[in-house]
Amino acid sequence: MKAFVTGGTGFVGANLIRLLLQRGYQVRALVRSNSSLDNLKSLKIEIVEGDLNGTNLSQLMSGCRVLFHVAAQYSLWQADGDLLYRSNVLGTKNVLACAREAGIDRTVYTSSVAAIGVKPDGVADETYQSPAEKLVGDYKRSKYYAEQEAVKAVQQGQDLVIVNPSTPIGGFDLKPTPTGEIIVRFLQRKMPFYVDTGLNLIDVKDVAWGHLLALEKGKTGDRYILGNQNLTFERLLGKLEQITGIPAPKHTIPYWIPYSVAWLEENVLTKLGKQPTIAIDGVRMSKQKMFYDASKAVSELGLPQTDIDRALAEAVEWFRKQVVPKGIHSAISSN
Repeated sequence: MKAFVTGGTGFVGANLIRLLLQRGYQVRALVRSNSSLDNLKSLKIEIVEGDLNGTNLSQLMSGCRVLFHVAAQYSLWQADGDLLYRSNVLGTKNVLACAREAGIDRTVYTSSVAAIGVKPDGVADETYQSPAEKLVGDYKRSKYYAEQEAVKAVQQGQDLVIVNPSTPIGGFDLKPTPTGEIIVRFLQRKMPFYVDTGLNLIDVKDVAWGHLLALEKGKTGDRYILGNQNLTFERLLGKLEQITGIPAPKHTIPYWIPYSVAWLEENVLTKLGKQPTIAIDGVRMSKQKMFYDASKAVSELGLPQTDIDRALAEAVEWFRKQVVPKGIHSAISSN
């Protein structure tokens, strides 16, 4: 079976493509003309250049039976709102329309728990939906409206399953993602304080499996949270301390400090041509504990639940080799 994959150069996509190849699929990957192909080196796949809003996507998909639409623009900068809408909402609408035109049998659409939102003082599952106006930032809202395009496609008769990954960790996180950046900063000892927040973590390999299992077992029109363990940020840093031997920060930082820095950078320094380092929306998100329940995907799909300590250790080892400057390798335990 030949699968068409968007977003294959990214973190989740690169792991998904490797799993598909292991399971005997042929893969055709859509990449932008300016994308780095480092995550796809030495893989026996077909690469085609194109854009999510391209008019020729149906021709590029010709001959493929299934589609994994993984690609999405990620940014927490408020200046990128229009870009997020064009890529994530309009891009998804176009990709799904082209899939119908190309005769794709089944589609797995990669949404995000960002589209579901955060349940106040609780743990959200697939039945929960935050009102769009309460989602923090343009990124989360773009993922919500993109997911609505997937829902509309199902209503038009398209065989499509939605998956909502939480926070993946593991190898091939080249950019890196915000969580990968946390690990890198920890290894570089650039985290003197931490914010009082929480995340749901999952091994990125399990996320890849979640996509394949959704293709094989998912109910058309349903969404499945691909997650595993809910952790406060303090516990996450404690696990990194155990894995690396590097002391974790012991003190939280008041919310107003990073928020003030972020506001100054995004609203003042950018007008002076400076590159901001802290996003206002990122700080706003940190006020919420982003906890989720993935039991539906576990029970209905058989989503794996790899031990998070093991996944974190693999992520640390990958970043040690790929991203973190050699000068600090001696400070990292070989555990």
